[in-house]
This record gives sequence, structure tokens and C-alpha cells, in this order.
Amino acid sequence: MRIILGLLSALLGALAGWFALATLVIALSGPDRDGGIAMGAFFDIGPIGGVAGLIAGVWLFTRIGLVRNKALPQETGSSETAPRPGTRFSFPFAMTLLSVAAILCWWGWHEFIRSPYLSHGCMTLELQFRLPAGTALPDNKDDVRIEVEEAEGYAMAGPAANWRAHDGDRPAIIASASLMYKTRHRAVRLTLPGIPTQSWPIDLPANPDPTPGYSPWHAASEPSPTKVEMHFRLTADH
Repeated sequence: MRIILGLLSALLGALAGWFALATLVIALSGPDRDGGIAMGAFFDIGPIGGVAGLIAGVWLFTRIGLVRNKALPQETGSSETAPRPGTRFSFPFAMTLLSVAAILCWWGWHEFIRSPYLSHGCMTLELQFRLPAGTALPDNKDDVRIEVEEAEGYAMAGPAANWRAHDGDRPAIIASASLMYKTRHRAVRLTLPGIPTQSWPIDLPANPDPTPGYSPWHAASEPSPTKVEMHFRLTADH
């Protein structure tokens, strides 16, 4: 157990030193548009911090992780030499090591095995909004505000080049947005001049496949005198 904890302390120290030095170099270097500084800092300079962190991890383990037991008082008049006190693990230090290692293992599993990103990579959510007959569409597409809520973030859906359309006598708006995260919480909001903001939930699995076609038309989830309907389809980017 002592070898395992010592090795763990050394590895965590090396990891901390590596990333700390690389991050410091990147921060001091300023803007890096092509990523060359970041690559050099991580692969060329970072190992120096890793070696320093490994030494620091071993030193911390020997100085803090191991606690010397108190020597037993020697009986008066005894000629026997008192045994030297041994060492034991520092419980707080060991729990800190194990907690940090568990958090890093969970993060690695989440990022590299489970991955928070969609299996198909970035996917395009194509949207169509159908307005009531006789509704006038804005003259400028900048007056059309479409937000796509994905997990805990927001993305602006861009109206298409030919964003004005018609479905029979009903005007329509065509737009698209990119999806990239696994989540069961997705929603779309549409704001037009003179029309209250309306929202629709996007009924898709957390890690969806492309849809074969457009979904049925859906009314907004919040009651509104303006009966705007929305449907969507999901395609994989290639």
C-alpha cells in the first residue's frame, strides 16, 4: 500500500507540474492563432514541469504522507533498548490523493470514453417555422432571432440564405443550427418584431442519429395568440 500511494503521489505531482508549467507558458506567451505555442508548451516545456512535479510529489509523500509513530516510554531501570518508532500513513493525505485520483479518472472516462460530444460529431438542426396566413415577414433577416438551447448553453440559429418561404398561403422562415453535445434538454426560441417570443422543445434522444425527415408540425409550448408552428430534422455533417 505504501508503494501504491507513493507512486500515486509521484504521478499526480508529475501531472500537476506538467500542466501547470504548460499553462503558465501559454498564458505568458499571449495570443496563439495557429496553436504552435500551445503545442510547444505542452510537449516541449511541459515535461520539465512534470519532472519537477514528480520530485515534489515524492517529497510531499515522504514528509507529509508518512507520519512517524510516537516512541513508547522506556521503563525505568530497564537495560533493553527501546524499539525505534515506525511510520504510518497520514489519513488526510491518503484520502486527498485517492479523491484527486478518482476525480481525474472520472473526468478521463467522461471526456475520452463516454465523451460529452455527439457520436456523429457536429450535426445540423434544420428548422422551419410556419406563421399564420396574412402575417408579414420582416424585411431584414437580422430582425429574426432564433436561439437553440442545448444542455446549459445557447447557440444562435442562422436564417438560411433564402430564409423567406411559403407553405400555401402561410409565410415560413427557414433556419439551421449546429448541435454537438449529448443532452436530453434541447429547445428552440423564436423572436420576431411585434410577436411574443415562442419556444418549442426538441424531442430527440441524448445522442441522436440523423432523422429520416422532418418531424410533424408542433405548436409552441407556451400559449400565444400567434399560432406559429415549427418542425425540424437532424442531419450529420460530413
